[in-house]
Amino acid sequence: MENQEAKSTPTVFVVDDDAAMRTSLRWLIESVGLSVETYNSAQEFLNAYTPDRSGCIVLDVRMPGMSGLELQEHLNSRRIMIPVIIVTGHGDIPMAVAAMKAGAVEFIEKPFNDQRLLDCVQEALQRDNRIRNDQVEKAAIDQRLDNLTPREREVMEMVVAGKANKVIAALLDVSAKTVEAHRAKVMEKMGVTSLAELVRLALIAGQEFEESATARRR
Repeated sequence: MENQEAKSTPTVFVVDDDAAMRTSLRWLIESVGLSVETYNSAQEFLNAYTPDRSGCIVLDVRMPGMSGLELQEHLNSRRIMIPVIIVTGHGDIPMAVAAMKAGAVEFIEKPFNDQRLLDCVQEALQRDNRIRNDQVEKAAIDQRLDNLTPREREVMEMVVAGKANKVIAALLDVSAKTVEAHRAKVMEKMGVTSLAELVRLALIAGQEFEESATARRR
């Protein structure tokens, strides 16, 4: 139970090789009631972190071994979407800009304003919450899509594309009544009652849905 609570509690992961900076950041972030864990290297963080843990990372750019930018690239390559805040010295601005292009929430120069850092942390935690909620919703939609037969999914793709039942019937070489039956089954399995709701689910399913539709038409 305690382990489960730890995973569900948003945590600010501070990754910095400077012990004094880690302590300072811990005190600051804990002062507003947030949970904090500190790590002295990117590798130490990777050894401890699992993607089911919510929160954000306050990350130094320059560290021995794996740099902050390399850690960010490592997380991106594994589709780990935890938000990152880059903390940087004046000479590290080009690296910080690269980190922003790779998806960092913000970069903050040392010495930094305490309130600005706390504001960035709150923004990052809110972003993480949105990402995780979206992932849960998308997983539920994907499960519903998996329950469709190949023909039902084909009909759904055409319906979402705005094609009328008669047009779909002609394209599939079936009767309009058959299309209507498939369409009703799609609505039932997807748990929607309107075309607008069906389109919304298809949009959330996103690029993977579009790519699968294209592949089947080839």
